[in-house]
Amino acid sequence: MMLLQGNDVLAALAGEWTGDESIATTRWGQGGPALGYVNARFDLGGKVLLQDYREERDGKPALQAHVVLVAGQEPGEYALYWFDSYGFAPSQPAAGHWDGKRLVFLRTSSRGQTRHSYEMVVDGLYRLTLESSFDGGVNWELVMQGEYRRTGDAE
Repeated sequence: MMLLQGNDVLAALAGEWTGDESIATTRWGQGGPALGYVNARFDLGGKVLLQDYREERDGKPALQAHVVLVAGQEPGEYALYWFDSYGFAPSQPAAGHWDGKRLVFLRTSSRGQTRHSYEMVVDGLYRLTLESSFDGGVNWELVMQGEYRRTGDAE
């Protein structure tokens, strides 16, 4: 496990990544295996990390997303803005925090809540888990799990 603090948390996610994903069957679609590709780079003078994400299923394009990650004013606090090809746009940022092992965000919308958990395993490897709740966080359903390996440095 990596020990990170401050902006090192976002820096650990910068680069080119490829990962195997397991998508759960949800109210939005059929589950199954997928490949995920992430290009994450700093912008705006190093203040934000921009992630361009694309998913392939059965060799065909599926979900695409643009993610903006921002370090907050307080140590260990972060914000996530998620835009995707399903047309979901954030009405507000998802609040996040670094708990020493994982960077965790909670997105809330009229469709429910989605928890994003980025776990830094070792340098060059992270896991992402997405879970949804439709009852205010009482129960959580797995949406996706992926494990990503660095394939290149950030541009």
